[in-house]
Amino acid sequence: MLRPSIFRASTLGLLALTLCPLLPLPAAAQQEAPALRPQACSVGGLMDSIRRGLGSKSEAYKKYLRTLLRESAVTLPDAELRAAFERETDPVMVEHLAAALVARTERGADPGAMGVVARRIQQERDPALRVASLRALRRTSATENTGELYEQLVRDASPEVRQEAATNLIEDNQFVYSGHHGPAADAAVGAAAASTDPKVTARILDNVSTEHISAESTDQLKSLLRSDDAQVRRAAVNALGGVPTEQMGGARETLLAMYRGEQDSGVRKLLLQSLAQLGFAGAIPDLQRLRGVDPALAPEVDAWIRVLGMGLQEWSLILREKQRLQQAP
Repeated sequence: MLRPSIFRASTLGLLALTLCPLLPLPAAAQQEAPALRPQACSVGGLMDSIRRGLGSKSEAYKKYLRTLLRESAVTLPDAELRAAFERETDPVMVEHLAAALVARTERGADPGAMGVVARRIQQERDPALRVASLRALRRTSATENTGELYEQLVRDASPEVRQEAATNLIEDNQFVYSGHHGPAADAAVGAAAASTDPKVTARILDNVSTEHISAESTDQLKSLLRSDDAQVRRAAVNALGGVPTEQMGGARETLLAMYRGEQDSGVRKLLLQSLAQLGFAGAIPDLQRLRGVDPALAPEVDAWIRVLGMGLQEWSLILREKQRLQQAP
């Protein structure tokens, strides 16, 4: 799914039809920036300008140059851009070139350009260059357009690559799809389940909306409840609290069954929250039955019962009211 921004006709794109685009420099950068001269648009010329600009003390100017290359992407020679990306070894330049290729796909100019970036990530031996290329995929349609790339990257040998992949999945779901696109959320859950790094799994599940995931993704979350790692179990419990309406009944039964056997108090506390989220006022009888299982959590159960009994219909309001009650003297 292409983002609406791909249809925007930018000033840079129009200028690039004949010359390398030259926008007015930000005021803060004008004194420090080297003069740019109109020339036939080429990848080499733009890259030379960017390399020189990296030495500038002006962040505004460096941002201008990054934008320049990305916005010019649709008019640059495709073969030249790909070749420059594939031979580049400086992480900063790799990220800029990768962003230009991604922009070509995002704007409908070259459906295969994003795949060039994905292939380099898969084949690149230097983790710093894998990370640089990954950053160029952030907040794009890459979650949908790069197949099982993220399921591979969350198992990468480099912790930095694994965390970068998690960041991409989280930010794509939040900023590109606003948590409302099932396939993107499914991709995130699939990657979390595929990960062998508990920190990565937990981070993804704690930060991705599950309100539109498929039944298959819900089953993956249930399987993670059997993890030996408590932080993974907590995150899976948290994620199950937000599943679609048609999957709430099964999730509720699974979490109820888990509560009695769970030994970690932090996981048990999250179980109570997710049960409340799945049932609202309808969860009160279940919570009452669980009250005696763990005496240490009886006050937590009581707080949920009291808040759910208020009849509030928005989860955010329920959470806020519970927090207020527990902070009250």
